[in-house]
Amino acid sequence: MKVFEKAPAKINLSLDVLHKRQDGYHEVEMVMTMVDLADRIEMQELPRDTIIISSQAGYIPLDEKNLAFQAARLIKDRYDVRQGVYIHLDKKIPVAAGLAGGSSDAAATLRGLNRLWRLNIGSEELQRLGAELGSDVPFCVTGGTAVARGRGEKLEPIESPPQCWVVLAKPPINVSTQEVYGKLDAKAIRRHPSTSGMLAAIREKRFDRMCSELGNVLEEVTFDLYPEVRQLKEVMQRLGADGVLMSGSGPTVFGLVSKESKVARMYNGLRGFCKEVYAVRLLT
Repeated sequence: MKVFEKAPAKINLSLDVLHKRQDGYHEVEMVMTMVDLADRIEMQELPRDTIIISSQAGYIPLDEKNLAFQAARLIKDRYDVRQGVYIHLDKKIPVAAGLAGGSSDAAATLRGLNRLWRLNIGSEELQRLGAELGSDVPFCVTGGTAVARGRGEKLEPIESPPQCWVVLAKPPINVSTQEVYGKLDAKAIRRHPSTSGMLAAIREKRFDRMCSELGNVLEEVTFDLYPEVRQLKEVMQRLGADGVLMSGSGPTVFGLVSKESKVARMYNGLRGFCKEVYAVRLLT
């Protein structure tokens, strides 16, 4: 038996850090949604009790370092599953890009193995399992649009934002989320994004307000470490995006665009700056 799952990329419409917690994590408040750029995960039962992962992408680990592998091992151990599984990752989401590609693969693996092995695990329990793997995994389990608090595991689903085009561009660098958070001084943040303002824009379906409320406190840290990310944001603004923001800890920058006529010009202009450019829609 085989099952297939899509693993969509996420973007942060707002990302705020409130303070550093005693456990070493940061207390965050984020508005996250998904875009129509997705990995495709194929899962097939194996007769022997093992986990095998393959991918057409030559730049990802295919062992215990892979989050999908960790998700499979977690669900096998937690529910005493003695069957093996072969997992193939058809990668489309850039790696180490601030788009939660690895987290979404892990979430899709949890969902798919729940079906493959007929475990009947509810979505809340799948989210709890996901929280053991990474801060973005619980959101990726259910997707949609949500406010995430705590270290990302406390989710409040909300309605979808107004539909638009999303142009994503990733410069040819990889950014370590751990490094960015390690260099963030939460007490020194000068301007916090307004989560309530973003929620009001989404509730009112005000695309213009949604663009004006975009905010990410990690931008300045990543910009200092990698000036080309700041340059990419400036290029995207000059090309006419209605709203521009870095997603997560970067380095991917996205532009929200209401008019399809702008998309091709932005796409072509950005391709002159970096190779990994994608024009997609919000998943609403």
